[in-house]
Amino acid sequence: MSPAGNRPWPISSLLGRLGRLGGGRAVSVTPDLVVMGLGNPGSEYDRTRHNAGFWALERLSAHGSIGLSERRRTCVLGEGQIDGQAVVLARPRTYVNLSGAAARYLLDRYRVGPERILVVCDDMDLAPGRLRLRKGGGPGGHNGLRSVTKDIGGDFPRLRVGVGRPGPGVGDIDHVLGIPGREDLRLIEDALDQIPRVVAGMLSDGMERTMEWANRTGKD
Repeated sequence: MSPAGNRPWPISSLLGRLGRLGGGRAVSVTPDLVVMGLGNPGSEYDRTRHNAGFWALERLSAHGSIGLSERRRTCVLGEGQIDGQAVVLARPRTYVNLSGAAARYLLDRYRVGPERILVVCDDMDLAPGRLRLRKGGGPGGHNGLRSVTKDIGGDFPRLRVGVGRPGPGVGDIDHVLGIPGREDLRLIEDALDQIPRVVAGMLSDGMERTMEWANRTGKD
């Protein structure tokens, strides 16, 4: 049990179990949205802040009963539906700073434009528990977003999950590769719980309306 309460730690092994169980209905048409969560593979990174994108996929996988079971060279895929809309979930098999290879594969496989790939990642410049949804933009110092931008351009939506700045004497790398404390984890998990609603909102209400409320998540 995690320090945050009854919810388990957000660990990538949950994705594997969901994948073996199967999941939502397979996508037979061009997906309405591809959601790619960024993180580092390997059990040593499961609980680290840099894997917030993987944690988001866990929420979406459970919400839509979409098992991530199809292993490709650059990513692990799950196809299904969220609120009746065709969705693909994708977890890169590369380290964060090489995430662009998975994004390029997804564009080519599903024949979608960058505007249909939502990239979810951690963000040190946002307080723990804050979300920020944007249509596009620059990488903002995030090496995963920089890699995706290099491979497919910058016109893809991105959802940043706040993990907060490092404390005194802690470097940026040590911070993102560190494990959140009890209170920060609680705030981050509360924000992650909103991500299925964000994705459903993008699909049904559009980006502008979803941004209006999503970007208030975690504000006092």
